[in-house]
Amino acid sequence: MAHHKSAIKRIKQSIKKTARNRHASSTLKTYIKRVREAVSAKDKDAAVAALKTAIPVIDATSSKGIIHSSTASRYVSRLTKLVNTLG
Repeated sequence: MAHHKSAIKRIKQSIKKTARNRHASSTLKTYIKRVREAVSAKDKDAAVAALKTAIPVIDATSSKGIIHSSTASRYVSRLTKLVNTLG
């Protein structure tokens, strides 16, 4: 356990940031899952709607530094390609 005041503060900050990042990444996974479920159900309208709501969430997590910008681009690209397979 930390004894210095600054180390104790760092631990508290780390716990808060970890919780915030975990919530954001969990939300991101949920939105990606919604797109994939709509595609697997072959529901084009739902898939397009889910993709439109997922892209801003992906961009937000990228801009906050929770995921890398290349990872965000890859998610958007693959999900878009997946939705486009529905024709």
